[in-house]
Amino acid sequence: DGQKLAGTKSFDSKGVLVQEALVLTPQEAAGYAAKLKGQTLKVSAVEAKPSTRKPYAPFTTSTLQQEASKKLGMSAKQAMDTAQMLYQDGHITYMRTDSPSLSVQASSAAIAAAKELFGAESVASAPRMYGAKSKNAQEAHEAIRPSGEKFVHPDDLKKVLQGKSQLLYELIWRRTVASQMADAKLSTTTAKLQTEVDSKVAEFSASGTVVLFKGFMAVYQEAQEEGKEPESAKLPALEVGATIKIDEIASKDHSTSPPARYTEASLVKALEEQGIGRPSTYAAIISTIITKGYVVKRGSALVPEWIAFTVTRFLEDNFGDLVDYAFTAKMESDLDRIALGELDRSGWLKNFYFGETGLQSTVEGLGESDPRSINTFEISEDINLRTGKFGPYLEVMENEERRIVNIPADLSPDELTETKAIELVNAPPASDRVLGQEPESGLDIIVKDGRYGPYLTLVDEGNPKPRTASLFKTMAVDTVTYEDALKLMSLPRVIGVDPETETEITAQNGKFGPYLKRGTDSRSLDTEEQIFSLDLASALEIYKQPKYGGRRTAATPLREFGEDPASKLNVVAKTGQFGTYVSDGIVNATVPADEPLDELANDRAFELLAIRREKLGVEPGETPKTQKKTTRKKR
Repeated sequence: DGQKLAGTKSFDSKGVLVQEALVLTPQEAAGYAAKLKGQTLKVSAVEAKPSTRKPYAPFTTSTLQQEASKKLGMSAKQAMDTAQMLYQDGHITYMRTDSPSLSVQASSAAIAAAKELFGAESVASAPRMYGAKSKNAQEAHEAIRPSGEKFVHPDDLKKVLQGKSQLLYELIWRRTVASQMADAKLSTTTAKLQTEVDSKVAEFSASGTVVLFKGFMAVYQEAQEEGKEPESAKLPALEVGATIKIDEIASKDHSTSPPARYTEASLVKALEEQGIGRPSTYAAIISTIITKGYVVKRGSALVPEWIAFTVTRFLEDNFGDLVDYAFTAKMESDLDRIALGELDRSGWLKNFYFGETGLQSTVEGLGESDPRSINTFEISEDINLRTGKFGPYLEVMENEERRIVNIPADLSPDELTETKAIELVNAPPASDRVLGQEPESGLDIIVKDGRYGPYLTLVDEGNPKPRTASLFKTMAVDTVTYEDALKLMSLPRVIGVDPETETEITAQNGKFGPYLKRGTDSRSLDTEEQIFSLDLASALEIYKQPKYGGRRTAATPLREFGEDPASKLNVVAKTGQFGTYVSDGIVNATVPADEPLDELANDRAFELLAIRREKLGVEPGETPKTQKKTTRKKR
């Protein structure tokens, strides 16, 4: 009867109804659905509205990073590193720019490319001009575009560019060409259908959009539009007075969701909108907060860690002005004025540091900070969260005694509600959990959390020193399985006998990590997993390598990449004399300096090893031949 049903926009962020609308309970909605099933709807109105959609501006650094993230799954740094290579190889123009404008030469090249591919009617009637939207834009360089007076088609570079480089070039080419093409023309049809229920008129509406003329959409659509081609939402031909029977109808609950977490793409957009940073610093800002551990990537989302809240609290409490968005934006503006000669840089720096409210006086007025209060967050009256050297944990007082409760590593701050905290506090301790019986002795195997880390032990009351085994670093007290326990308790593992020395070689896990033992000669292993995967041939190759000054401690891997599909060996990243490298325990491959380890994909690690094997002339899993060193004889 003309009263609109409440929808998402009818409520504010707190769930309060802000528009005049009818709110149905789930039971009422289900009741209406049951009554409407089988009834006939009559088309009461059909309206078609034409619309146009304009092309997007050519890429700036910010928009390139956003689209590369959404379309190609690249981080901001990966996008900039790839763009840097394309620029250095002469394929695109300079990639650090806040200007979306094109030179006359570039506009002409884009128009020519569009005409050649889609005809004269596909381009705009006149060259399109674009200007920067950011008030702090310097516009020292034109937009990011293919280089030259004539744009090279992406297909013509497939023999030159591979992988992400080829994809990023194509993205830039498409965006640039599309920017000079004609508007897309669309038509949206809305139909209204009515019937009666409980002596009231119930009205439904349906809309569909069709593309009448693709224009620029023949070349480019933004990431969020992909998969939403208007043609797929086309309505069947409807006329006023036509009837449609309701075969199926359902009521659905709908709840509003909180704002989505930042991704690298949306964070770059937010930085630009707030006036924080410059095209040259967006990627560095994001890389810093990731490498410092302030945020962690889960899929594409950036999830803050508790240490970020600690640092933010400290900075806001003591340097509030310096971390204020307005201050940061004003500082960027002042730096621009200094660059233009409108401000004296020495005077500005002197005031910033020595001024009445400058950095020096602020630091001197800090006094003694209380680390405990800065690192403590109240969850409830009895439970506090604290951030420590080894991560966050819950602190609860029981009978005037302090008890520590670990927090699961995958539990993000927003998920730690009071209810969840109480659940963690009341959960039975995983330590002293019985995993099963050892087949040989029939004794129970339990997992314990000891002073030097988690370990397994046999419940043997008659033995003051029962057999034990440390858990691998990849294992946890609450997740270790009975099968894991049997393997660990079976150590040391006999790999085989050295045919030259006729001495048994075993793989063991010790205080300083995994190692091989042959009589009194021990050698470190790269990963704990090698204890169970290493064969005799590989062990003998390790013993062929020179040993420097006794047994070395196994360096803790910086990262683990899992099993290499080619060699079937576990791959890790470590630091060596010449920098970071990846290794499968047999072959080592240097990680390029411009590829951050935290952003190195598993496939890329395997690729580096494959390239190294090819240079060495060995197959996956095959040990390289040791080159003989020639030494000059002393005379």
